[in-house]
Amino acid sequence: MAMSPEDSQAMVQNSQPHMDSALADFLQAYPDFETTRFMDDLRKREFSRLDEQGHIYLDYTGGGLYADAQIRQHADMMRNGVFGNPHSTNPTSLAATELIEEARRSILDYFNASPDEYVAIFTSNATAAIKLVGEAYPFSPGDHYVLTFDNHNSVNGIREFARGKGAEVTYVPVIPPELRIDEARMRRYLDQAHFDGNNLLAYPAQSNFSGVRHSLEWIEEAQSKGWDVMVDCAAFVPTSRLDLSRWHPDFVPMSFYKIFGYPTGIGCLLARRSALAKLERPWFAGGTITLASVQADDRHMAEGEAAFEEGTLNYLGLPAVEIGLRHIESVGIDSIHQRVENLTGWLIDNLAEMRHDSGMPLVSIFGPTDLNMRGGTVTVNFYDTTGKLIGHQQIEHLANQANISLRTGCFCNPGAGEAAHGLTREDMDKAFVGNERMTHEQFNDIIERSDGKTAGAVRISLGIASNFEDVHRFLTFTRQLLNKEAGELPSR
Repeated sequence: MAMSPEDSQAMVQNSQPHMDSALADFLQAYPDFETTRFMDDLRKREFSRLDEQGHIYLDYTGGGLYADAQIRQHADMMRNGVFGNPHSTNPTSLAATELIEEARRSILDYFNASPDEYVAIFTSNATAAIKLVGEAYPFSPGDHYVLTFDNHNSVNGIREFARGKGAEVTYVPVIPPELRIDEARMRRYLDQAHFDGNNLLAYPAQSNFSGVRHSLEWIEEAQSKGWDVMVDCAAFVPTSRLDLSRWHPDFVPMSFYKIFGYPTGIGCLLARRSALAKLERPWFAGGTITLASVQADDRHMAEGEAAFEEGTLNYLGLPAVEIGLRHIESVGIDSIHQRVENLTGWLIDNLAEMRHDSGMPLVSIFGPTDLNMRGGTVTVNFYDTTGKLIGHQQIEHLANQANISLRTGCFCNPGAGEAAHGLTREDMDKAFVGNERMTHEQFNDIIERSDGKTAGAVRISLGIASNFEDVHRFLTFTRQLLNKEAGELPSR
């Protein structure tokens, strides 16, 4: 019997009768969740729009949610102040400059980064922060760029800068099913640093594909062997503490909307001053120089972060960063971490147990199936009672009908996806035959038809406003897929 959109909506609304018993089982399995129950009040007070509109939001790795208080505080600041372009010394300009520097100080304080060691460079997002490093890193022939299979495409993109300058690019595999770094291969590559050259290692603290956390111990080990280290923390910092007095990566890119939802369009590169001094900017722009001349055909670059902040900063949006960080501090990042970890554990436990009457598992989980070194991002694929894949687009369609926001596709992390799905070099070459551009959807169709494989998956991710009911209702949604065949399920 096919599942109608009305069936999908009803199954979410009718899950309440089983909620109390499920909650009791959850608290028995994860008793530490009780320490975070104050966040249920936070959900009602600051994120009431979720329940008022019937949303089940499970896309925190895609974007965080903002609290009502953040918007009110930022609006009050805007109503009560007059702020001008900070590239001046007039009163409104100085007022904006002070707010920007307060935001900069709050970032360093939040991550426990000494201003003697680190600078905070404002960018439009984590991708822009990564590009700042890639385009300015002093690669030359004989140098090395080493990165893990598990990386966002923005980090993969640095390979074009490296190859363009004659450097060698090497990928460190991740090993299925947990998709952790191949440690033996990593150490072998780290031992091959270019003596007296420049060597850059890049990896994510937490995978945006699988949620696996890669050890921060690699930072010091790589640096001791002559490497600069960039750790992409965009997926890590929304639910985990990053203490830069304990860990000392050279470059840390991030996007603030991933942490606290608002503002969008503002990111940051936290850079060690010693590493920043090595970068060679390929151009200059307004804001990055102290003096430029047309007739002399020369310029003097600014120092520190100013040399990397191009044009006029988002001076009206930046104060919202400090407001957002204060909001996270008021809740407590350790409480957020505890809550997300417990909910993630319960989600994985239940998904792993679901089986059709035929004995076939409903779900295949990519990455760790326990809580050891993993975050609140859970990526899966669904299979019907015969073992046939239920396409991720089909799952997204059904989730949309139930007002569930999750994410499907490859999540801009092709390397982790290729490893997870068992895709080979020969499989991937099919996407690059000839000069015609191919979309991910077109490639996925080819792979599914020719090899019975897939290049896409379903990602569920939890965050600051997640509660037990969100997870329970999603599990209720997934159980409706039991004992169904893929052909029975609507796809449009």
